[in-house]
Amino acid sequence: MDGDTLLSDLRDDHETALSRLGSSKSLYALTGGEMAADAVREAAAAEAEAAAKRFEAWSADEASGDAAALFGDVAEDARDHRDAVAPNGFDADDAREFPEYGVLADLQSTPARAGGLLARCLLGDARAGQMVGFFVGNADPTAADDFRGVRNDVSDRLDDAADLLDAVCETDEEWDEAREAADAVVEAAYDDYVETLEGMGVKPKNVC
Repeated sequence: MDGDTLLSDLRDDHETALSRLGSSKSLYALTGGEMAADAVREAAAAEAEAAAKRFEAWSADEASGDAAALFGDVAEDARDHRDAVAPNGFDADDAREFPEYGVLADLQSTPARAGGLLARCLLGDARAGQMVGFFVGNADPTAADDFRGVRNDVSDRLDDAADLLDAVCETDEEWDEAREAADAVVEAAYDDYVETLEGMGVKPKNVC
């Protein structure tokens, strides 16, 4: 096993979930049905705020120097993304929660955390792609470029997370930890997507 293989397997095994999490229905769920620019920006800023807090906390207590450095870099990216996309008056305390961050908070080992980071970047890439499309459709090229920047950064961190996995996973058990953590993060996000849409009276299965 290596990091690139785990990433490829994760994409293949969660192809349907990731497609739906990168769809317009996912954006509808994230905004509570408010498909307006400020609502999209608020959802993106809320996720970035959660990421900044989680990866900063990991960086502070991580035993692996390589992992701590990457987690710190991801936290800094997330703060920059929050500042770039947040609407005026954004209040993190009132923003929606992202259940996958509850899963991430429970991860303790370095391999598990590296797997969790990989999954978070996959989710971020899927969601940011849909947000780019939203602002292109709204004829707002400046906002679309902001979200392209977010997506590019997250895509780069996918490669960094795969490299980190190669550095910190030495045994089959460690690779299993990483994969189980990644699966759990994607599944938490997908379960939230399904439950949110069903609570709004929307069928979640069709991708759009």
